[in-house]
Amino acid sequence: MLKRTPLGITRNGELCRSVDILQKGDRVLLRIPEKEGCRLEPNPHIQVPVVYEDEDIIVYDKPPGMPVHQSPGHYGDCLANVFAAEFPNSAFRAVNRLDKDTSGLCLAAKSRLGANIPAENISKVYFAVCCGVITEPMRIDKPIGRMDGSALMRTVRCDGKRAVTNVYPVSGNDKYTLLKIILETGRTHQIRVHLSHSGFPLAGDGLYGGDMSHINRQALHCGEMNIIHPVSGREICLSSTLPEDMSEIVNGL
Repeated sequence: MLKRTPLGITRNGELCRSVDILQKGDRVLLRIPEKEGCRLEPNPHIQVPVVYEDEDIIVYDKPPGMPVHQSPGHYGDCLANVFAAEFPNSAFRAVNRLDKDTSGLCLAAKSRLGANIPAENISKVYFAVCCGVITEPMRIDKPIGRMDGSALMRTVRCDGKRAVTNVYPVSGNDKYTLLKIILETGRTHQIRVHLSHSGFPLAGDGLYGGDMSHINRQALHCGEMNIIHPVSGREICLSSTLPEDMSEIVNGL
């Protein structure tokens, strides 16, 4: 169990006053009281692996099929319920969000400092399995907007917001290709829409035309994350192993 720093000003872990004289090498922290937020029903029966944790942030390795936030049909089994069971006095703040069926690294804040990490201080690498064979890197620069008549689906359209996806083939077979993906923008369903538009929908992505013969969810995984810590300023480099259901359709067929 991590030792909790007291609220207010501390010097070397002990409470101090603003008029106290500092010595060279002293470590001074200001801890701000939490703002009251929505308290979720805790679910201590669900365990999600934790890749990294300190006083301000926690990074989960989210499994597929688990929403980050509550949604219809998922009021007690989302990542927020898992967080509430461990931190009952803290509001849940997801810093990066993953779709329900997307697996991998998901950053949540344990403090207001953790919640205010600038977007440029978080970089992510996704891994995906697409239908078809890609042999050369691609840079997809196509605007994305909401599909007419749908509250959920997105599409490439000229009046959409600019979206840029960098795609690098890693391995594959004659049916699927494992891709490494780096985003320059963060639009809803960006990877899924761009690859589908390019003729290479994600395996298992029935919403955007992917083949569901060998996997029953979109084959998308957040596998790497680099964070510049909001307090210490140090870089934290994290990774998550490719899930078995994705590796099997590339290596097992």
